[in-house]
Amino acid sequence: MVPREAVTTCPLLLRLFSVPDNSDGRPDNDEQKDPITVTATTTPSPLDDERADLLAQLATARAALTNTTRGLSDEQAGEHPTVSALCLGGLIKHVASIEEGWMRFAVDGPSALRYDLPDGVTWADLTAGTAREFPQWAIDHQNDFRMLPGETLAGIVERYEQVAARSEKVIASVPDLSTTHPLPEAPWNEPGAVRSVRRVLMHVIAETAQHAGHADILRETLDGQTST
Repeated sequence: MVPREAVTTCPLLLRLFSVPDNSDGRPDNDEQKDPITVTATTTPSPLDDERADLLAQLATARAALTNTTRGLSDEQAGEHPTVSALCLGGLIKHVASIEEGWMRFAVDGPSALRYDLPDGVTWADLTAGTAREFPQWAIDHQNDFRMLPGETLAGIVERYEQVAARSEKVIASVPDLSTTHPLPEAPWNEPGAVRSVRRVLMHVIAETAQHAGHADILRETLDGQTST
């Protein structure tokens, strides 16, 4: 059984949705996510000890993840060396998107993590792979787990670094880590549940560290090397 926390905070099971591939592996539209806009009521002051410690832990987890790709070619980063569909480049893409999404949530609340379905499509349809139309967020989520045509490992890591830099600005600018937002409506979220910025940041740390472990297994299976 998948732990409730894993389902409520990161819908990994959505990777199993039978979302049909596009001819080039890309989303149906060319829309790109806008950068996070950080609005602070005052000039960010030096980080307090809690924020500094949490961001340091996240930086350590990020480094453990990206270090698994040292010395790899784009082709190797896109390989699937185990029976799973995971690849190293895809894992970094996924974690970057997850971090970016949760930081948007920290700033904008539930509107940043919407899981709307097309008219006439139910969650049962989506899970069974029988939906007549798939939402763009599900397609994007699936594509985050793989390297698409034209993507490079260097580009993926660079985007992750940009996400990390924005996250630090968000955490420095949020007035209070105890600030809470209601979670968006979705089957994996309990009705009425809320998350504080602190809990969001702790989740991002935990998920990054978890996927760094997955990445270490992929790298060792690929060529016998590890991130250490």
